Amino acid sequence: MEIKRDSYLEQLKIRKDNGMIKIITGIRRCGKSFLLFVLFKKYLLENGVDNDHIIEIALDGIENEELRDPKKCYQHIKERVEDDRKYYLLLDEVQFMPRFEEVLNSLLRISNIDVYVTGSNSKFLSSDIVTEFRGRGDEIRIYPLSFAEFYAAFDGDYDDAWEEYMIYGGLPQVAQFSVERQKAEYLKNIFTNVYIKDVVERNRIQNVDEIGTLVDILASAIGAPTNPTKISNTFKGINYSNKTISNHIDYLAEAFLISKADRYDIKGRKYVGANLKYYFSDIGLRNARLNFRQQEPTHIMENIVYNELLVRGYNVDVGIVDVFAKNSDGKRVHKQLEVDFVVNQGSQRYYIQVAYDMTSEEKQTQELNSLRNIPDSFKKIVIVNGTKKPWRNEEGFVIMGMKYFLLNEDSLEF
Repeated sequence: MEIKRDSYLEQLKIRKDNGMIKIITGIRRCGKSFLLFVLFKKYLLENGVDNDHIIEIALDGIENEELRDPKKCYQHIKERVEDDRKYYLLLDEVQFMPRFEEVLNSLLRISNIDVYVTGSNSKFLSSDIVTEFRGRGDEIRIYPLSFAEFYAAFDGDYDDAWEEYMIYGGLPQVAQFSVERQKAEYLKNIFTNVYIKDVVERNRIQNVDEIGTLVDILASAIGAPTNPTKISNTFKGINYSNKTISNHIDYLAEAFLISKADRYDIKGRKYVGANLKYYFSDIGLRNARLNFRQQEPTHIMENIVYNELLVRGYNVDVGIVDVFAKNSDGKRVHKQLEVDFVVNQGSQRYYIQVAYDMTSEEKQTQELNSLRNIPDSFKKIVIVNGTKKPWRNEEGFVIMGMKYFLLNEDSLEF
């Protein structure tokens, strides 16, 4: 089964021959190699590029171990360029090569090579390359399958697909498996033996148990505000400092395992540094880490919506709204209401609440109060579980079902 990644392929097509190094980043096993070595290569061949003018090197493969030496790799590539026609270099998992930025910088001086690289660590591929190439690196971020991509390849109806996606997520290999036990074992195995192992080895972490417990805490607390101090307090009798916890969280984010969502004071128009939220780049990995025990649909929905917004290219923060109200004693008290997501793209802004259920009046009040207290006219949206098409309530808020939101790329424009 071939799963299409049309939006990413289109991004590569647009950037072809633009004189920049195309840097394809994302969590390991999310489909970067398939996009480059299968889908993009197929496009090149169909558009007149000869096979011998496509240079493929997968640096994580044992067969290319020698080419992890930067000088040998550069020499190998130069020897493959035998004429003045355009060559296309597809270089996979470039972080396996020390001093790779020097190799890529040197390749920029060869006018008839168009370079595409993939990598699974943002610290290397975002900071170092941007610094080295001074604007000549063009990054494309790849995510696990969106629900729309997953559903397009799924053999079944929406309800079955949604249930499966909420449990096992969108890693392409998992979508290929038909047996649930196989999906679960694969996710648990790669979390420990690929993702955690990579983070530990790359950052030379001595205490593997500490970061393992940290991952469990973050997985249990998706959608909940937290910070290193709160996390440190759960490690009773263990000297796991705030600084070390903060560093370990950064390592997990650099490996694209998790994303941080900053808290934004909507009325004050400023960021609040404390109590960030953390979401997993793939909900199946999060569930597997917890052995599929914590299946809270509201938090899982929130994580999926967050990832979908990132896939669509939005900047996403968590919003807070300061309000004053009278308590049961009639005293005026200060409260902070939360808006799940403040979503920005250029001049566009949306405020989004995610609610699994809004059938009771109490739940409606809880979800809508924060939106009612936002002092501007940007669109306010509530995404609820189910298949409802969008509609506006009497206050002008847009209510839409998850199905409509996930399967319509322009759903926020309703």
